[in-house]
Amino acid sequence: MDATSMLIGGQWRSAIGTGRIEDVTSPYDGSVVGTVPVAGVRDVEAALAAAEHGASVWRRTPAHERMRVLMRAADLAEQRTGEIAKTLSAENGKTITEATAEAGRSGELIRLAAFEGTQLYGDSLPLDANPGTGLDKVGFTLRQPCGVVVAITPFNYPALLVLHKLAPALAAGNAVVLKPARTTPLTALALAACFVDAGLPEGVLSVLTGPGGELGDALVSDPRVRKVSFTGSTRTGERITRMAGVKKLSLELGASCPVAVGGYVNAGQVCISVQRVITHPAVSGDFLDALVPRVQAIRTGDPSSSETTMGSLVSLAEAKRVEKSIADAVAGGARLLTGGDRDGAIVAPAVVADVDPACALSQDELFGPAVAVSTAADWEQAIAQANGTAYGLGAGIFTADVAGAVRAMREVDAGNIHINWTPLWRADLMPYGGLKGSGIGKEGPRRAVAEMTEEKTVVLHGRPW
Repeated sequence: MDATSMLIGGQWRSAIGTGRIEDVTSPYDGSVVGTVPVAGVRDVEAALAAAEHGASVWRRTPAHERMRVLMRAADLAEQRTGEIAKTLSAENGKTITEATAEAGRSGELIRLAAFEGTQLYGDSLPLDANPGTGLDKVGFTLRQPCGVVVAITPFNYPALLVLHKLAPALAAGNAVVLKPARTTPLTALALAACFVDAGLPEGVLSVLTGPGGELGDALVSDPRVRKVSFTGSTRTGERITRMAGVKKLSLELGASCPVAVGGYVNAGQVCISVQRVITHPAVSGDFLDALVPRVQAIRTGDPSSSETTMGSLVSLAEAKRVEKSIADAVAGGARLLTGGDRDGAIVAPAVVADVDPACALSQDELFGPAVAVSTAADWEQAIAQANGTAYGLGAGIFTADVAGAVRAMREVDAGNIHINWTPLWRADLMPYGGLKGSGIGKEGPRRAVAEMTEEKTVVLHGRPW
């Protein structure tokens, strides 16, 4: 892989026509981490044409052979963990400790998907249960790959969120065109190299780097694409639903998760990061007394240092946006107990108390290192606050009241609910996805592999009439 190449149909190459390139820079200090091509619509056409051919080849490859390729890719990803982690930390701004943990999960995630790709069972159909049908017919279902899958991924977990789409799609027998976030393309390219070096056939995988709007619109609207898997903002997800036409969609969108801890991992740039804390008035003061010193102990600074426990946001613009969101909440009557100051792209981790549940800091997705604390007098008010946003991705309930926990798990509108734990936890095999404005469909290798396929019904007639 050349430092200024992207992947089209298994071939490393520059952008067609202009040959334009752009720098990928560190959000921490502005240094150049790498250089990538700026793809255009001609590159989209080349990638989709290659994917049509690749999909035809890959779907006819037995599952056990696909599994062997993915297993080799998993081994390569593990061998390259250190290198990938350094790239990830440099282009994303998260600490090297967090980056190493993320990159270190890559191999196992690929293996899980590889196994699930060999386990695509169909169902037998009890046709004789229908009046007028005897025992002369046999019905069953089969699953087959969708064909060409477009995967569009965000900057916050540039390894894991790429692999949560790429590995299941490949395991199920699809060709994939991946569009990673413009700010973090290098990690995606490094992971793609693992699949290419493992022997993935030509045409099966492309990675396009460049502007998300132009490339994304061209990809999701193309009729050759049968499946779109997107993680990002609710606004962009809504645009995709309008443009995609008749094709399968998996959309993992925004969130404003209610609970009590977990708001500062990856500088708060996690869709299941804790943003809202809803406490009972009887414990709110004790909770804040315990929380604030822990938040003040978080060490910000150079992401490449092992001493740093929280790195920068992904860009200066994002840091300014988060800083303003916190300041607006304080101007509206909330109390800033700690943090909120900005130094370049680093925002000091913040605790904001007495937050109006209707204000923007509670209602909108912050995607930054701040927790908004509000109070609720009883379960009814707490559940109403938890459900009082457009989102429904994750929630955590901390309580010794078993009856209250059962009520909350039934009434809180979130796709992932954790009892006595933060929503900032995810097992790779669990179904993962949201309700309401937080998305459509589920991820996690087992569910994602199934969603990367289409189901058809087959009826074998024993008599010709």
